[in-house]
Formats: sequence, C-alpha cells, structure tokens
Amino acid sequence: MSKLTRTIHQLHQLRRQQKSIQTSELDRLVVYAATHRPDDVFGQLDTGMSGLDPELARDLTGVYGKNVVEEERHEPKFKRAAAAFVSPFTLILAALAAVSVYTNVVMAAPGEADPSTAIIIGIMVLISGVLRYTQESKSESEPVEKTAEPVEIEYHGRGTSIAIDDCTNIAFSGTTVQSGSATAVVLCTGKHTYLGKVARALEVKPTRTSFDVGVAAVSRVLVAFMLIMCPIVFVVNGITKGDWLDALLFSISIAVGITPQMLPVIVTTCLARGATNMSRQDVIVKNINAIQNLGAMDVLCTDKTGTLTQDKVILERHMDVHGRDDDRVLRHAYLNSFFQTGLKNLIDVAVIEKMDELAAADPAQAGMSERYTKVDEIPFDFERRLMSVVVADRSGKTQLITKGAVEEVLGICTCVEYDGQVLPLTDDLRDRVLERVRGFNDDGMRVVAVAQKTNPRPAGSFSTADESDMVLIGYLAFLDPPKESAAAAVARLSEYGVGVKVLTGDNEGVAAAVCRKVGIDPSGMLLGSEVDGLTDEELAARAEGCQLFAKLSPLQKQRVVSVLREQGGHTVGFMGDGINDAAAMRASDCGISVDTAVDIAKESADIILLKKDLMVLGRGIMEGRRTYGNTIKYIKTTASSNFGNVFSVLVASAFLPFLPMTALQLLLLGVAYTVSCTAIPWDNVDEEFLREPKTWDAKSIVSFMLWLGPTSSVFDILTYAAMFFVICPMVVGAPFAQLADPAQIALFAAVFQSGWFVESMWTQTFVLHMLRTEHVPFAGSRPAASLTVLTLAGVAVVTALPYVPGLGAALGLSPLPLPFFGLLFACMALYLLLCGAVKALYVRRYGTLL
Repeated sequence: MSKLTRTIHQLHQLRRQQKSIQTSELDRLVVYAATHRPDDVFGQLDTGMSGLDPELARDLTGVYGKNVVEEERHEPKFKRAAAAFVSPFTLILAALAAVSVYTNVVMAAPGEADPSTAIIIGIMVLISGVLRYTQESKSESEPVEKTAEPVEIEYHGRGTSIAIDDCTNIAFSGTTVQSGSATAVVLCTGKHTYLGKVARALEVKPTRTSFDVGVAAVSRVLVAFMLIMCPIVFVVNGITKGDWLDALLFSISIAVGITPQMLPVIVTTCLARGATNMSRQDVIVKNINAIQNLGAMDVLCTDKTGTLTQDKVILERHMDVHGRDDDRVLRHAYLNSFFQTGLKNLIDVAVIEKMDELAAADPAQAGMSERYTKVDEIPFDFERRLMSVVVADRSGKTQLITKGAVEEVLGICTCVEYDGQVLPLTDDLRDRVLERVRGFNDDGMRVVAVAQKTNPRPAGSFSTADESDMVLIGYLAFLDPPKESAAAAVARLSEYGVGVKVLTGDNEGVAAAVCRKVGIDPSGMLLGSEVDGLTDEELAARAEGCQLFAKLSPLQKQRVVSVLREQGGHTVGFMGDGINDAAAMRASDCGISVDTAVDIAKESADIILLKKDLMVLGRGIMEGRRTYGNTIKYIKTTASSNFGNVFSVLVASAFLPFLPMTALQLLLLGVAYTVSCTAIPWDNVDEEFLREPKTWDAKSIVSFMLWLGPTSSVFDILTYAAMFFVICPMVVGAPFAQLADPAQIALFAAVFQSGWFVESMWTQTFVLHMLRTEHVPFAGSRPAASLTVLTLAGVAVVTALPYVPGLGAALGLSPLPLPFFGLLFACMALYLLLCGAVKALYVRRYGTLL
C-alpha cells in the first residue's frame, strides 16, 4: 500500500469513527482533531511537527485539489436583462400576442391585417422589462481564544453533539490572527474547509421566494380562467352567429380582454416607485421583487450585535468586590489601560472613555496619566488572559496593576479587599466573588477583574512570575448596550405582525440579557449544539415558539431560516452584516444587510439599509406592503371586472343576433381602462391594510372574481335589455325583428355596441374606486388625486368617442340619444349600491377585501 493510499484510507477511517457525535456541518475529521490531543492527530495523518513529506503533499493536492475556495461567478448582464423581461405575466401576454399575429395578420384577408393587438401587448412588455432592468441595475467581530487542549463535548439528551463554536482548538480558514502564535496541522483545504462549505452554500440557486410562488400561482389562475372561458365564447358565438372565423377572432379578443394586460407594467411600476420611496427612507433595493417579500415578511431573523445593540463596548459598572460603585477601581483600571503599549482593544478604549467622563464631571479626577509614570509592563497573552503594568507616583511608590479574566485574576490573588479590610482569599470568599460575577453575566455583562500589589520588588525586570500574591480590589462590568430605538422597533414590528427572532453566535447569557431589555422573550432559547440534535420537523416545532437562538454557526443560522420557511410556512427575512450571515441571507425570502457590512454579506442581500436600525427596516416593511396593496388592487379589480364582462358576453352571445361588441371595440375598451389604471402605483393605501403581512394568494383572487365579478353582469344584462328593446328601436325607428334594411340593422348593432361600450367603461372605472378600499369610497378613503383625474379622463374620452366625427364611425360606434344617459346613471347608482353590499358580505366572509 502506497503512503498516499494509506493516508487517504486513514482519513476515511477517522471520519467513520465519529458517527456517534452529531454534527450537521463539521467535517468528521475536524471533529476527531477537536476531541483528541495533537500527537494522536499527527499519528493518524502520517505527519509531525516538521509537516508532510513533500511528495505526499503533492499527491494529496492532486486528490483534494488546491487550497483555494472557488470564486463567485457573477451573472452576465444579458442574463439579467433577459430575466427582467421574462415573468409568468409577460409569458401569458407573449402567447396572446403570438396568437393575435397569426389570426389577425397571417390569416387575415388581403388589406385587412390588423397587428394593433400584438403591438399594444409588445409595448406593455417592453415598458415592464425596461423599468425592472433599470431599477435593479441602479441598486465587527470579537476575538476568540484558541488553545491546543482537546474539547470536552457535552451531552444534550438526544446524543453527543459538537458545533463550530465548541472547537476552541481548531483554527478555521478565513479567520484573522489578532495576536499570539501557534503550530498547526492542516486538516482540510480549499472547498473541503468550513469556509468552502459556506461558499458552496452561497452558490446554490437562490431560494424561490414567496413572491415568486405567489406570482406563479396568480398566473396559473389567469391562464386557467382563459382556457376555460375563451373556448366557451368561441363555441357559443360560432353556433349562434354561424361565422366561425369571426367567433375565433372575438374569442381571441376576449382572451386579451380578460387578461390584466397592464399587469407587468403595473407590478413593475409599483415596485419601482416603492424602491424610490424606500431610498428616501435610507433603504436601498437591490432586487426589486424583494420589496413585496419585505412587505409579506412575518418573521424577521436578525443578528444581535449592531442591530439590537450599539455595537460598542461600554463600561457599565466599576465596583468593589461587593458590587458597589468604586472610583478607585476605575482609576487602577485606567492606569493599566492607558500605559499598556499593546493594541488597545475595545475594553481598554471603554475604560479610558469612562475615566475621561469622570474627569470632566470631577476635576479632582483629572490628570491621572500625568501623576504617574510607567515603570514596566507584562503584555497580555491568551494563555494567561491577563495584562499588567507597573506604575510609580511622584512620591516613588510603585504598584503592579493587573486586569483580566475573573478566574485567572483570582488564580494570582491571595488576598481580597473585603469590608474595608485586606483579608485572605478563602474558598468561601472566592465562591462569593464568582457567584456575584455570574449574576452580572446573567444580566448580559462581561466582567473583568482588577488586582494590585504595592511596591513589588522584582529580581531584575518584571515578568509573569511577579503576577502573584496580589490583592483583588474589584471588577469592571462591560456591556454592548441595546440601541435606544431597539425596544420600540421590536414592539412596532410586533404590532405590524412581524415576529423578531435573534440568531446569534454570541454567548447565551449575554444574548438573553439583551433580548430581555428589548422585549424579546429568551425563555425558550435554543443553542447551536441542541439544533444539531433535532430533525427538521422537530426544529420547526421548537423554532415556532423560540425567539432566541444562541451560539449558532453560520450554517446553523441557514438551517433555522430554511426550516422556518419550508416547514413553518413563514415568509422570512434575515438581517446581518458579516460573512457568518451570508448563507442565512441567501436562504431567506428577503436578505437584509447594511452599507457597512462585509462585501459578501452585501452581495447576498436583496435590501441594504443605510442605517443599521430596525426602525429603518420597519419603514421599509410598510413601503413593501403599500406596494403590494396597490398591485393587488389592480389585479383583483381588473380580474373581477373582466370576469363580469366575459360572463355578460356569454349571455349576449346566446341571445343576441349580433356581437355585443366588436373585437376592435373590446380591445380599445381594454386599452382605455388599463391606461386609466396607470396611476394606481401612486394611490393611497388604507392604514389598517398595512398592519398585517400580506402574501400573494391566488385563491383569494378567484373568490374575489366569483363574488364581485357577476355584480356587473346584472347591470350589463339590464343594459342589454334596455338597449335592445328601448334605446336602439328609438334611434332606428323600429324593433330589431322588423328590420330588413342592412343599413338599419348595422345602425341598430352600432347603437347597441356603443351603449355597452360606454356602460362597460363607466362600471369598470367607478367600481375600481369602490373596490380599492373597504371603506366608503372618497368619504372614508380618498384615492390619490392622480388616480381620480386619470380615471375620470378615461371615462370622458370613451363616452365622447361615439360623437367624434369620422373616428366614431371608423370604430363602429354611433352617437347615443339623451335617454341613454338617464338609463346609465340609474344603472350606475344601483350597481354601486349592489357592489357595496356584496363587498361588505365578502369582507365579513373572508376578513379582508384585498
């Protein structure tokens, strides 16, 4: 057996040996290394302190590849452009355009080719795609100590587990060494490393979001509706009229008419306007579809640091061992932090800032650094977890001042200042100290102990040997405090139906304390080590009532998000700013980051906040819901109106001796109505509509169509009867049955078609105002001025068309007599009353209108 074969065989054996330890993400070789001493690992990997044999290293590189993580592949511009023009809605319209070209152009008689339908549809698709492409084109870490000691793994009830946070003897690829040195054995390289696994997670095809699912469902409903109604219209007209070609052309016009033709434009315009408004609220939209996902979001998963907290270490308390505030402890800590020459970390900065505040309030405390001189220092290292300085005052008195981790400081102390006396540090006093420290930890504070020794006399220069026989004088308690706006933001999100869940890699005690302060219940907290022991179904059940997940690794964050979406049925947003958050953002419906985030986090995000504040996000959520509200207005009102029109056409086709409206008139009516709807993206949305998350629901569109659509048909049929038996005979001079002159028959049909042409525009337009709100239109909820003006203009233009010389006749329209308008006003009044009554019943039945 060659050395390479033996080494590979041993690697596989090591991975198999760790089956009893649960881990969802760590390579089992890493688990072995984490739980065994270095000598054991060397022996199993055929290596040692001098490293691998060069020839074996080359052979292993050939098997496992180079130590590089694959670079991200950016999507070409032409693909982004194609994606902007391809959506379920545009595909429906494209299919209709193709059929129209075939029937109205290819199969048309010489001189009668009419490409207008295809041209209008093409313009709508072009506008939608350009808007979408244009919009999308426009748009701190804590050090962790590492040691060579094997990890002691814990038992959590379902089996032994180990997570990335437990691996205190493993240095992971991609991390930065802040201080210290080590000799390490390489376990994995390139794509086999943990970083490589995270990178692969980011290369996975983006999650199919709730917006994508909703749009596809709505598209299927529209297609199904078209496939059912159009053949019926075709057959009925073919049988009753005898002209199957005209019946085919008319049914194609019906297909175009019943499809919300402006849907891609309205959706894209609503999204583009929402993105513009959000930019004014310090929210930048990268992926335009994410606006509606943001509005639909009912669970927000967020990291703790910088989102709920100020991302800044603050010295909250400086106290004696009893926990009473003591400025003397602060002065000693200040001298330690000020005079040390190493890298001043966040704790040193916080101590110095606190002393500056104290000096500003009490001049007697000022000038500490000038009253002392530095004699020597013993630098910090991760083994001792201590840092000491020796200072002398003007009288020549010297002090050794040490600060560091509580247990380590206790280890070098033999005495303690207790009740004003220096007493021996007994086991009982030590336990009291540790108990008090645990209390501060439970409140979310990080505690550092301070000790001192007066007039130390070293043998030569000072060294770690002099850190002994010291006196514990007190503690420093540090806090990354919650933002002032955090509690209010969490409460507001809850008020608007968004549950906040904290997913953090931080210590559970600190995380729980912060959560309690901002109104998040940490009582059902889950740890990363527990997550690994749960199936997806079990995790989903636990995650539903859990608001805090602590000590999570990046891939555990991703799993929690995925389970909430796929098992829990939630629309989930994830807010983060580090590489540890990128995979979870990619797995969410809406990835949210900030402009100060690392590049990989911003690259994975759909939404970028210019301020790392949940209040900013809250405003973005409201804009997302407003965008959805205006979009669904158009879809529901238009789909229901069109359904009513088709139902009316079926009735007319069965009983009328001529078409109730020509194909051209039907298309023109659709264009006039859709143009008047272009102001919908600027419409106002009722405040109560914004209080709950909204998702695309194809079933609600169907029920809306079935309830509200036929109401217009009632009055369409009344209009048919009045036109056929009263108005048309009044204009022509005789009932239809008595007409023999082709000119009179044509005039009769033209007057009838003109009457329904005008009445349809009135009912479709005014019902838009009736159905855009649950309130009484205009009185209880005012539409945007632009919508009012445009819809009234559309009604006026359509009403005037039959009276325009030449144009009216060319469109097959005829002037209508004055009595028609009395009939029209009466029908409109009754129609709006009936529609209001049905609307109230619908809201009572389904709980919401839109």
